[in-house]
Formats: sequence, C-alpha cells, structure tokens
Amino acid sequence: MEKKKLKNVFIQGAISSDFIGTSIAKHQSKTSIGAHNIFLGQVRADTIDGKIVTAIDYTAYEEMANQKFHDIREATFDKFDLTCMHIYHSLGTVKAGEICLFVFVSSPKRKVVFKALEYVVEAIKADVPVFGKEIFEDQTHQWKENS
Repeated sequence: MEKKKLKNVFIQGAISSDFIGTSIAKHQSKTSIGAHNIFLGQVRADTIDGKIVTAIDYTAYEEMANQKFHDIREATFDKFDLTCMHIYHSLGTVKAGEICLFVFVSSPKRKVVFKALEYVVEAIKADVPVFGKEIFEDQTHQWKENS
C-alpha cells in the first residue's frame, strides 16, 4: 500500500450511522478485500461520584493529533497486510449513546483485521492528544481520564 498524505480525521459532533454505512458501502467495489473490522467508540453514561455523564466535549491539538493519527496509520500498514484503513474522531460535544470514534480496517484475510484493529485502537488511546471533558446532568464537568 502506498503511503498516504496527512489527512484531517476530525468530524464536528457525533459520527452518524449514515456516515458509517456510507463508508462501508464504498468498499463493495474493492473485490480484493476479504474482511473488514470496525471499532465504534461510543460515549457512555457513566456514573461518577453519583452524577451521570450526559455528554463528552472533545478537543484536540488538531495538527499534532492528525500527525499522530497519520503515524499510527503508517505503522499499522507497515505491520499488517491491510488493503485500507479509515479513522474518524469527533470534536465538540457528543451525547451519551452517540459515536465518537470510528476505525475501519480492511484486508484480504480475516485474521489480520482483528489484530490490526486492536493495534490501532490501543495506539490511538495511548498516543493521540485528544481530550474529553465529561459533562454531567447538572451541567458540571471534569476532564475525562483514559483507562
């Protein structure tokens, strides 16, 4: 796979099911693909100190984050036999139950997509400077800690 140029992975607000469905449909003509795997990160309505999270407000150092996403993408292509990969992350407010991260990997072989997807998602969580402020039902907020 040819190395790709730096791309903006950010989408304002939640990632819609229509966007996800369209992304999947676009791959039906790529007949060298034998398997896809998808990760959808969804905002949870966690209860923290007796308060329920109703949304997360995502911010990022966009230029740095896009470079990190690019580096992760290139490292994944170097490590795994993938046909293509797409990463999208929300910025702004995403309500509980809505999608904030969409990672889509494709390969000629099924076993590859499982390993590659886990590698990508773990690298994103560890290395990309995206920050979430949890918003509670009483409109108070706190910075989210990744686990």
